[in-house]
This record gives sequence, structure tokens and C-alpha cells, in this order.
Amino acid sequence: MLKLLSTSCRQGRSGFPCSRFPDGAANGALEKSPLFRVIRSLRSYTGEKTLFRLTASFSSDSGEGDGDAAKSVDAKAVEEAEYASTGAEAEEAKASSAIVPTIPRPEDHLNVMVVPLPHRPLFPGFYMPVSIKDSKLLSALADNCKRSVTYAGAFLFKDEPGTDPSLVSGTETGKSIYEFKGQELFNRLHDIGTLAQISSIQGNEVYLLGHRRLRKTEMVDEEPLTVKVDHLKYIGEFTYGRLADFGAALSMANKLLCQQVLEELDELGLETDDKTALSAKFRERIESKKDRCPPHVLQVFEEELAKLQLLEASSSEFNVTRNYLDWLTALPWGDYSDENFDVHNAQKILDEDHYGLSDVKERILEFIAVGKLRGTSHGKIICLSGPPGVGKTSIGRSIARALNRKFYRFSVGGLADVAEIKGHRRTYIGAMPGKVVQCLKSVGTANPLILIDEIDKLGRGHAGDPASALLELLDPEQNMNFLDHYLDVPIDLSKVLFVCTANVIETIPTPLLDRMEVIAIAGYITDEKMHIARDYLEKATREACGIKPEQVEVTAAALHELIENYCREAGVRNLQKQIEKIYRKIALQLVRKAISIETSAAASIQPGKLEQYNEPSKEDLIEDVDGSLSFEKSDSDPSSENVDAAATAESKNIANPEQIGETWEEVEMAEVDLSPDQTTRVGEQINSKVDEVIDIGEKAGGDTEVDKVVIDVSNLVDFVGKPVFHADRIYDQTPIGVVMGLAWTALGGSTLYIETTLVEQGEAKGVLHITGQLGDVMKESAQIAHTVARAILLEKVPENPFFANSKLHLHVPAGATPKDGPSAGCTMITSLLSLAIKKQVRKDLAMTGEVTLTGRILPIGGVKEKTIAARRSEVKTIIFPAANRRDFDELSDNVKEGLDVHFVDDYSKIFELAFGSIDSSKS
Repeated sequence: MLKLLSTSCRQGRSGFPCSRFPDGAANGALEKSPLFRVIRSLRSYTGEKTLFRLTASFSSDSGEGDGDAAKSVDAKAVEEAEYASTGAEAEEAKASSAIVPTIPRPEDHLNVMVVPLPHRPLFPGFYMPVSIKDSKLLSALADNCKRSVTYAGAFLFKDEPGTDPSLVSGTETGKSIYEFKGQELFNRLHDIGTLAQISSIQGNEVYLLGHRRLRKTEMVDEEPLTVKVDHLKYIGEFTYGRLADFGAALSMANKLLCQQVLEELDELGLETDDKTALSAKFRERIESKKDRCPPHVLQVFEEELAKLQLLEASSSEFNVTRNYLDWLTALPWGDYSDENFDVHNAQKILDEDHYGLSDVKERILEFIAVGKLRGTSHGKIICLSGPPGVGKTSIGRSIARALNRKFYRFSVGGLADVAEIKGHRRTYIGAMPGKVVQCLKSVGTANPLILIDEIDKLGRGHAGDPASALLELLDPEQNMNFLDHYLDVPIDLSKVLFVCTANVIETIPTPLLDRMEVIAIAGYITDEKMHIARDYLEKATREACGIKPEQVEVTAAALHELIENYCREAGVRNLQKQIEKIYRKIALQLVRKAISIETSAAASIQPGKLEQYNEPSKEDLIEDVDGSLSFEKSDSDPSSENVDAAATAESKNIANPEQIGETWEEVEMAEVDLSPDQTTRVGEQINSKVDEVIDIGEKAGGDTEVDKVVIDVSNLVDFVGKPVFHADRIYDQTPIGVVMGLAWTALGGSTLYIETTLVEQGEAKGVLHITGQLGDVMKESAQIAHTVARAILLEKVPENPFFANSKLHLHVPAGATPKDGPSAGCTMITSLLSLAIKKQVRKDLAMTGEVTLTGRILPIGGVKEKTIAARRSEVKTIIFPAANRRDFDELSDNVKEGLDVHFVDDYSKIFELAFGSIDSSKS
């Protein structure tokens, strides 16, 4: 660029004249061009009355056209020719002064005469003199100028294919232009050119000013060549595109690189910063959904778009407004996915993904049925509560698939910032909308299924209370006008189906819980876990590990053992981990076995590597290459007759390579000097022999199934280690003072023993000592049980002063596990009375229930979990509070099967069930 500028200035100082631009519209266009303004400012700054002049003989990187550029010019002759041309034009204008000239606009020229450029393309806004040696073309251009048709098409001439433009001189290219006419010349021109205004013609020099880009489409006339063109993107202001053209025109790059710049229509990838382009993009987005977009949203859009036009692109407010419009136009206003109200299809999908859970599936089918009858569905808030691993999150995904809704999940566990739900104010740096708005943009529909995970673990900090913020989101009466702080326009969420998950509902704030429909998922019993393991977990794990069904067998006894002694929790997540562990070890075993068999088979036929074979000579190998490859057996080898059986036995052996006799590396080191063709044939024969040996080993295996791995109770420990759990039943027959109770935990139900023993007796020493890491509620239950037991003993055996004179110790085993809850009251009373009357409780009895001071039995929770725990411990008789009869009746038949359940409302009935009739004299 510096070279060019210095050359131009040097030419100006040497008296080289600047071209004269004609008066009128053409001159006015030039005066208004950005380049002219830049050059004029540069001229005023340097004090030189010169104009930059770009010629068609620019030098490339290799110095092409240097001779033409350095050619001396007779300034006086040029000046005289210019004045002569000016005089002729004046006379012509005078003669036609009675006619009002009509100068066509640039866009009116759809057919243009072609001016081929030999050296460099002409860029819009730049001035270029071109030397034309074709007299017919020069005459036609002059005639057009007389008719005020001052525009032509400037197209760069193509070099021969495969020619390096830096090695071709300008003179050669200039000569080759005039060798082509008509269609040939049309084909040798680049498709993209420039609409050029003819400012003046001086001899054979035509001075062109570039206006806009053109694309030639078809030939109109052959000589002089005239083409039909399309006008490409027009840039009227000094924008990034003009700046790119300016830099390319001043560069010393070769003509092909400059032509690539001319053909590039993008504004340097910075179009998004252009306010006009941004406005067009946002308006295009909103137009596609204008019919469905709420009026208040359209009003806000127009206001923000008008604000964007008034702001400077460099201001911070511009970026804030741009981001806001981006979010506002990206939301799916009124776009709803077509819901599938086919109940049978939904039932099929739910059964495919989950086993059991009939109550959850029934509720979803009810929702679909209502939607089918009404023709539309309104969003509901369903809360799935239950222990970990029971499939709460995956149920939400299955519901979305059954309804043909988009699915979006976000967890609120530990969430302490209200802005995550309601969004930030736009004035904050890095402000963003809340999770719901992000969800709508992500899924692209206004009626997705949103899964809010871990809603029972919401946090609360200095940034507000998210649980309170969720009230507006989940309230069906409010969420039709949900207001996000960032967008600050109401959003209709009434069609969204919200599904929440929680482990316990007690920690969910009451106002928030009131908006939800709670569906409890208690967990799975052993039979359900067996089905899940067989039909879902095992199949998916086997496919993930690349194991074929015929390669492995996990017996039902092994699965039952795995469930009872390793995976006793309510869910199946740990069961899935254990099954994955089993199949990973099976995969390793199968791979090791395959390698061992291949090693054994290959070693059994490798020359000189097993004792039962003699080492063959090279001549023997070469002779056998054209026939069947065989090795001579040693006559003195006693096992030579049974070599096939030995090979078979070796192929079945899956031990380490040392048992084969040689390692695989040593087998591979056996070398025989053979020609390449012979070596190939030997390799083919060896591979064939390996296949034969493997086939023989598989056939000889008979019923042993060499490649099949069987997992049974006997070898389960080898795959998953020692059992984690032991039987809940510690005693085959509970001793005096010991009673089995039923408890609920976050992982499901469990059984626990309550033990009471006598420490010492003495006059007025009646006191109760409690251990077992019991919470305050259970400590109070123990005190209540002690009081009630004394009253019942006084009623049943009035003469027995046991509690008044006995120091007792009550303990709940598993002291490392915290325990709390009121449902152990009746169990504690029974334990105390068993010690007092010195009578054992029935061995197959378990009970649960809260007791008042008057002996009334109050209802408890977790009926299903406690029932499952009782079945696991082989308990046949269960005592539940009478108020829980309805909960037990709702359980599935396979859970209730084989159980003798008693529902009581007073402890006196429990006493009869536990001890029967007692002899007061013995007591």
C-alpha cells in the first residue's frame, strides 16, 4: 500500500494529470462517494493537488506490470487531448441544449457491454483507466456515451487453468484477451464483475469508476460482447464492506485473490453489529409468529426495536437492548406441539419404560383421557414422592414421550437464589431470564413437560426464598400470567405440565405442597425387583457391555440373592450398579477366554513349539505350502495318536499362557525363511488350522458350553464380593423382652428389634434407661410406653410390683443409625410387658403404631414400606392401627399375599395377639 501511495504521489509531482470527470449526475455521484471524501481529505492534508489513480496495470507480488507502471507519459499531450475532449463535449452539449437529457440510473442497466480486465478487478468506489485495443469495442463504448449510456460491465479475464497468476506477465494476458470473441470470451470471464461508469475516453484509454457488483447470467450479443446481469448487494455508505474493498484495491495481491474479495458478499461477518441487519433479523423472527403473539408482547417489541435504532452500537445500553430482543423474539409465543391423546399408546409406552407403578400410570392415563374429551389439556402440577432410585425422574421422561411433549429437566436442590426462577433485572451485568424462560427457548414449544427435580431440597439464603418464588410458577391460578424479571412481560404457562420429584414431602413448604398433587412411590418388593432386573436392567446392561444373550446366564437364585443380601433398598439404582459390575467382570472373563483359546490353538499348530510335534524343516514346510499344511508327528511321542484330543484340551483351557507351554510372544517369534508368496500361503494355512482347532474344541466340549458364563449363588461372591446385608431376623424365636417392630426410612422400610432387660431389682428402684441413638420423639414414646405398661400390668396382674421395683434398660439395636418417630410406641409397651410377665412374643409377629397414655393406637405412615420389610423378614402376622386399613387395602395383591394383618385401635387387642391368655398366678 505504501508502494502504491508513493507511486501515485510521485506521478502527481511529475505533472501527470488527473482525469477530468464529466459534469452532471456522474460527477455528483463521485463527489458523494466515500472514497472521494477520503481522498479529498488526504489531499488537503498533504497539500498536494493530486488524486490517487488506480490503473489496470497494478503490479502483483511478483512484480507483474512494473514496466507499464513506470512508463513515462507525455503530460502535455495528455493535457491537450483532455482539453480537446472537453471542447468537443461542450459543442455537443450546446447543440443539444434544446433536449432535456434523461440519464438512466445504475440499477436500470440489466444488459451491459463487457469491458474485459486483464490484470486486476475493478472494485466499487474506485477509479481505473483501461487500455482497450479492440477498435469495435472502443467505438461502441464511445457511441454509448454519446447516447448518455455511460455504464459498462468490467469483468476480470481468466488465465489458463493451472496457471500461476504470479508467473504470467501482463503483456501476455493483454494479448490473449483479443483472441477470444463471443461465447468463448463469455466463458473466459469471471462471473462476478463490477458495474462501471465511463467517466471519459481519451484515445484508447477508457476511464472507469466502479459502482456495484454484478453477476453475468447469459450472453445477449457476441460482438462487442454484451451480457445480461444481476445486480448484487449495494452498499451506499462507507461500511465494513467498502473498507474491505478499499484494502483489497490498495493491496499488492495477485488478481485471483482480489477477485475472491470481489466475489465475497458478507460484511466481514460483523453483520450482527449493524443495526439495520439486527432489526431485520428480529422483525423476521417476530413476523413468523405475529398471528399467535400476544398484543402486549408486540407492543413491547416495537418499543424496544425503536430504542435500538436510536442507540449507538458502542454503548452498553445497545447490548442490553439487543440481548433483550434476542430473548423476546426467540420464545415460542403461541407455538404448541400436537399432543397425543391415545390412551392405549400411552399405556404401551409407560409399560415399556417401567414395571409396576400402577397408581402413577393410572393417574397419567386419567390426565390423557380428560384431555381427549376436552380436546385440549391444561397443565397440572404432579409431585412424585419416594425414596431414591424408584424411577421418579425417568417417569417424567416417559410421560413426556407418551404425551408427545417436549421434555426439560432442571434441579432445584440447594437452590437459594430467586433469580434462578424469576430471572435477573435487565440492569444487572450478565442478566439472564429464569429457568422457565430458558426452558421455553430450548424446547421451542409453549406446552412442554418441565420436570423440577429435588423440590424437597430447596435452599434459602440472602438472595431470597425460592420456595416462595415457585408459588407463582406452580399455581394454576397465577401461572397463566407468569412474570419473569428479565422479560418483564406476562407469559402464559397454563399449558405447561409440571412434574416435581421429592424424597420426602415433609420438608416441602405447606403453601407450595398445597399446589401439588402428590403421588407416592413407595418402592419395589423383591418380586418387582426380579422383574425389573430381568426385563429392563439386565437387558440394557448386556447390550451396553457388548455381550450376547447366549454367552451368559444369571440364574433366578443369583438374582434373588443379589436383591436380598446386596440391594435391599427401596429403589433399583444400586441393583443396576451391581448388575453392571457382574457384566463387566463377565466381559473381562470372555475376552480372556477368547485370547487363551486363540493362543492355545495357534501354539498347537506352530512348528517346534509343543512337545507333541517335531520341528519340521524348511524343506518340509515349502513342500506342504502347495498342499495342506501339516507337521510331522514324532513316532517316539507316546501322545502322537491323541494329538487332536490334546489340541482340543488345550483349546478348552482358559488358564494363563504358562500352562500352554509357551507364551504368545514366543510363539510369534518362530521364523522360517520363506519367499513372500510362500509366507502368505503358510499364513493362510495356519489361520485355517486355528479355525479347525477352535471348532474341534467347541464340538468336543459337549454340554460344558465353553463360551457361556453361568452366574449362580455359588459364584456370586466372586463377582460382587461379600454380602452387604444379613437377615433382618436376628432371632429364630424372640426371647423374653424382645419384640420386632416396623420402621420407615428414606430408603424404604425395615424391621428393627426393641429389647428390654432387667438391670437390678430393689424396693422403689423402678427406673427406665434408654439407648440406641433415639431422637426426642422416640424418647418420649419410651416414657409413654413405660407408663402405659405399668397401667396394663396393674390391670392384668395387680399383685405384680415389677415396674415399681425394677431398674430396666431399653435398647434399639444398630446404635450407629439415628432413629426417631412415634410409631414404635406399641412395640415398646409389648417389650416391657414381655419382660414383666416373663412370656415370649409370637416369633412371626411384627407391629407398628403410636400409643397415647390411655392406650389408644394412632395411625402411622409408610404402610407399604413396612409391609415390604415384614415380608423380607418372613413375618406372617402384622399389627397395624385401625386407621391404616384403607392404606393397606390400596396395596397390590402381590404385596398383601400370604400375610395375616390385624387392625387395632386399642392396646388391649395387641396384648391378646402377642401373649394370648396369661396365668396371673405364674406372672
